[in-house]
Amino acid sequence: MSAAWGKCYDPTGARYGIPTYPWKLAPDGYATRRQLRARGLRPGGQPIQVQVMRVNRRQGGVRVSYLYREDLAKPVRPMTSRKWGALALAMLARRTCPKCGVTYSYCMPRSLGMCVLCAYPDDHART
Repeated sequence: MSAAWGKCYDPTGARYGIPTYPWKLAPDGYATRRQLRARGLRPGGQPIQVQVMRVNRRQGGVRVSYLYREDLAKPVRPMTSRKWGALALAMLARRTCPKCGVTYSYCMPRSLGMCVLCAYPDDHART
């Protein structure tokens, strides 16, 4: 057993407080938040059950993923009409230039805080 694999293997949870497994060796029945979401589920308030660790040789640390039990996961709450409306208004605000008030089909660059035409008016006046 390599030292890296041994550092990531703690099925009793004595070292890290929760059971820890090496990358791709977690037991069945557990999933990350993204995996749950892809199946239409959410953690539903349950605590982290298991963690998966991987040694990151480039940055010298470890990468950790937290897993939740699939049988305790709850279905994702459906979007209500008010949530859809709030999301549409938020996206409209991101597409509207605060300086000129024009609504574009894309989101404004956050680095500029306005549309490109307002941020660089001299560059577009020449063309």
